[in-house]
Amino acid sequence: QAQLVESGGGLVQPGGSLRLSCAPSGSIFSINIMAWYRQAPGKQRELVAAMTRGGSTNYSDSVKGRFTVSRDNAKNTAYLEMNSLKPEDTAVYYCNADLRYSSGGPYYNRWGQGTQVTVSS
Repeated sequence: QAQLVESGGGLVQPGGSLRLSCAPSGSIFSINIMAWYRQAPGKQRELVAAMTRGGSTNYSDSVKGRFTVSRDNAKNTAYLEMNSLKPEDTAVYYCNADLRYSSGGPYYNRWGQGTQVTVSS
C-alpha cells in the first residue's frame, strides 16, 4: 500500500523560507484530511497545520501568519510554505493524511517518514 513521502526540508537561516511537499508513494483513490506535524528534540509531536479536501484550514497559534498549508487534489499532494522561519521552528516535520486506496473503501491514517527542518545562522 502507498505511504506518504515528504520532501523539501533543510537548513535555513532565521527569517528564511522553505516549502515542504507531501505525496503518496504509489497509487491511491483519494485523500481526506492532510496535515503537518512537527517534533522538536525532547518535545511532543504537535500539529502545525491541516487542510480538509474542501479547503478548510487550521493552524497552530505559533505559525499563524507565517506558514501556509495548501494541497493539489489532482496530484494528491500537500504543501507547507514556511516563511519568516525562527530557530524554534527547528524540528522534524511529518505529513499525516487519511488515505483511501479504493473506491468505497475505508480511510487509513498514514504518516510520512519525516523531514528535518533546521533554522540556524
